This record gives sequence, C-alpha cells and structure tokens, in this order.
Amino acid sequence: MIINKILVSQPKPESEKSPYFEIAEKYGVDIVFRPFIKVEGLSAKEFRTQKINIADFTAIIFTAKTAVDNFFRLAEETRVSIPDTQKYFCSSESIANYLQKYIIYRKRKIFASKTGRLADIVPSMVKHKNERYLFAVSDVYNGKDSKLLTDSKVNFTPAVMYRTVSNDFAPDEPFDYDMLVFFSPQGIQSLLKNFPDFKQDTVKIATFGAATTKAAEDAGLTPDIAAPSPEAPSMTQALDNFLAREMPPAAESEQE
Repeated sequence: MIINKILVSQPKPESEKSPYFEIAEKYGVDIVFRPFIKVEGLSAKEFRTQKINIADFTAIIFTAKTAVDNFFRLAEETRVSIPDTQKYFCSSESIANYLQKYIIYRKRKIFASKTGRLADIVPSMVKHKNERYLFAVSDVYNGKDSKLLTDSKVNFTPAVMYRTVSNDFAPDEPFDYDMLVFFSPQGIQSLLKNFPDFKQDTVKIATFGAATTKAAEDAGLTPDIAAPSPEAPSMTQALDNFLAREMPPAAESEQE
C-alpha cells in the first residue's frame, strides 16, 4: 500500500520542528493541513440572548485560547470593563500565558493546571469557593466538564461565546487524499456535509479521541488509526507507527 497524500484537519503548525514535517520527509509523503471546521465568535447580540452579564462574575474559567479571545472581544463589544481583581482559572499553562495578550500577568489572580486537565485546577476553584465563575465555552462544549464542576460544588455558569462550523470546500478544490486525519466529531460531520457521497474505499481514516472514533464509525467509516493509545499517545506517533508498518522510509525506497 502506498500513501502519497495525507490531509490533516488542523491548521499548519507554526513551528518548523513539528513531528508532522519529520514524518513527511521520512516517508516521502505530502501532508496538507486543511481544517474541516472553523470557529466563529458569537455576535454581541447573540451573546445577550443568554441573559448573562460578564460583570456579574468574579472569576473566569478557560479551557481554550479561542475562549480567551472571544471573552475579551465580547467584553469590549458589550462595554464591560474587566476589573484588575478578576481571577482566571486555566486548564493549561499555555492558556494562562496567552492571557498576557490582554492583561498584565499576575500569579495571584491566574491559576493554571500543569497537566492540561481541567480536573487538576478544580481544587484551586474549590479553595476560592466564594467566587462566581463564568465558564467560557463553545456551542459543543464537553458536558463532562460541567458535571465535574457541579460535583465539586463550584458556583459556575457556562456561557457560549463561540461556535464551531463547517469549513466548506470550494467546488474546484481538489480532494485526492490517501488518508484523512480527524480530531473531532465535528470534523467527521463536515466531511459528510462537504462530500455527502463520500465512500471510504481505499482511503485510510485516522481519528484522535474516543468521541471522534465513534463519530467515524457511526458515519459508516472504518478508522485505520485510532489514537491515543498506550503505544501512541499522540496522533503523530500513531501516524509514524502506521506508516512504518505499511511503507518503507523514503531513504530506504530511494536506495532500492
């Protein structure tokens, strides 16, 4: 089996040291970065229909940089001044550092999980039990997060600030891939929206996360790669392992 062209449904990595580029060179494959979905921020008018006033909350929960961007955008559009006393609870340190785009970073008001898991910042929220938390989320946010916060007796209100929509393909845009790599159920839905007659046939499917794998199977697709796994905690590792089994590295092919 030969894999020549792979579509990775994510934005192109900013770093040239991304493992994807190493895989492309190692196996002589063309990796195209083309998201199947994109994020749109809610307008101030749409946000107001939720009857949520940002100024009523003393702490904000962020689980994505997109949430950070849209929170501060909506605060500005609804003319809410964010006080210096506002506290921020982030599911990762990278999100916490990203806050510097909008505020002066002070550790006494910014709390971050070192593991990238929301669950590991909840104990800090519980310690600040008198705060009124606003949870900035998308229209498809994980209900498990709400259950986690509710079970921990965190006084929070989820606020939808952005939505995930299909990133439609142009009529003349080529779709000649040997493998498709997905990271969310919405990506699978976008594939079917753009190509309602899509047949997997010899096209290989890679999925990341149990929900994405289930969405693919529910759509009648058969994932050839399902990550993460004990052998492959990342999609790039799973992809490398798969190609190593199915294809010789480019250098070996050239020698033959």
